[in-house]
Amino acid sequence: MNDQDPGTKPAQRSSNTTRIEQGITIVVLAAIVVGCYLVLAPFLSALLWAVVLCCTTWPAFNRLRRVTHLSASLAGLLMTTLIALVLLAPFVFVGMTLAENANQLLVLGKKFVDEGPPEPPAWVGQIPLVGERLQTYWAGFTHDSPALVAELEKYLQPLRSFALASGGALAQGLLQLTLSILIAFFFYRDGEAMAARLNAGVSRIAGERGKELVGVASNTMRGVVYGILGTAIAQGVVAAIGFWIAGVPAATLLGLATFVLSPVPIGPPLVWFPAALWLFYHGSTGWGIFMLIWGVAVVSSVDNVIKPLIISRGSNLPFILVLLGVLGGVVAFGFIGLFLGPTLLAIGFALLQDWSAVRTKPARAD
Repeated sequence: MNDQDPGTKPAQRSSNTTRIEQGITIVVLAAIVVGCYLVLAPFLSALLWAVVLCCTTWPAFNRLRRVTHLSASLAGLLMTTLIALVLLAPFVFVGMTLAENANQLLVLGKKFVDEGPPEPPAWVGQIPLVGERLQTYWAGFTHDSPALVAELEKYLQPLRSFALASGGALAQGLLQLTLSILIAFFFYRDGEAMAARLNAGVSRIAGERGKELVGVASNTMRGVVYGILGTAIAQGVVAAIGFWIAGVPAATLLGLATFVLSPVPIGPPLVWFPAALWLFYHGSTGWGIFMLIWGVAVVSSVDNVIKPLIISRGSNLPFILVLLGVLGGVVAFGFIGLFLGPTLLAIGFALLQDWSAVRTKPARAD
């Protein structure tokens, strides 16, 4: 036994050395992964949205290259320019007219404070439980500007804080959106090589089944983004047209608000319904009725007409997942999360459906 000790000790040392090297390698790799994540964490939402933009517009990018015979760099530059015009130009235009819109809103607010609200309608007092108290509360401010100003002052500070927070979130979201468009250019330029590496990695990990899941995720992503983003753009445009026709102030700003609220369930009515009430309040009964009809028959119906035509059946999300995707996306990714949240949930939902689908085996011949 003693004669074998000298021969076994080098093997043991070699084994221990190998384990130590493996442990060091794992620690170093983990540190690199964590370090990369910490570096990229501030840009995570922009990176994810850039991936979504490139995947959904990749067929159009390929078609553009075939038609124009441009290089990948020039075609990518043209695609990012078009995306910027569609997604960023409306915000830039609204920003340029924001001063004018703000002045209009200030004039309307000052007029409301000076004149006070009208007499409460008779039906207000007939509301069960709270009708009489509500009618008394409303009548107390009728043509009484000091009392109205004193009451409004209670809400000015919370509204100011909310406006500042919303403005900061919107500015950060626009910065992330601009950065995602810039990143998308490099994805367009090197997309083919990146896709080949992704397919090779997925094949090593999951084989052919992995490729199928990648295809499911890609198709779902396109369907959801086309449906959600396309519907939002369409609703924002038709809403702005309706506000302009009816003579509602700040029509462009309200159209942009409709675009932003489009992914939210019952979001657009939160814009066009108050606009209709504003028209009724100022005596424009005909235009108020027009605004209600336009909102129901045109703006809100876009969600029921365009989205089913664009979005694929397999990527339709349940109502609760859409709501959670919008709210959770905003919390996790800011403004971009309005569209990124439902998209990610739709991909996960489609992958779960495909993975859990019952697959029947072919009958064996006896």
